[in-house]
Amino acid sequence: MIELTQEFGFDAAHYLGVGANENRRLHGHSFYVEVTLRGEPDPRTGVLRELDEIKTVLDALRAELDHRLLNELEGLGTPTLENLARYIFERVKPQLPEVVRVKIRRPSYGQSCVYEAS
Repeated sequence: MIELTQEFGFDAAHYLGVGANENRRLHGHSFYVEVTLRGEPDPRTGVLRELDEIKTVLDALRAELDHRLLNELEGLGTPTLENLARYIFERVKPQLPEVVRVKIRRPSYGQSCVYEAS
């Protein structure tokens, strides 16, 4: 079994409307995302999935997220790390069915969240 991970980053704004005062106000973060695929490589090519194909899918998603107000994304709900990880997983899974895990990080806060297929 092979695991293959591709990373991408984006900057976006959001507000939570709950919790500490700073989270209620509009603010931004730099997010870093790791998308992990798992499976057996093709015996002929030795490849689980072409890296360019993964990058194309993730570049399109990055364009949807980068420099946006996350509260305006349909289907995301409250833009928490938990919901973002799930949202990203659900957005890439149809195009990359081998996806098993999404990890999203905010290094400036020392925070991360992982969403895995059950």
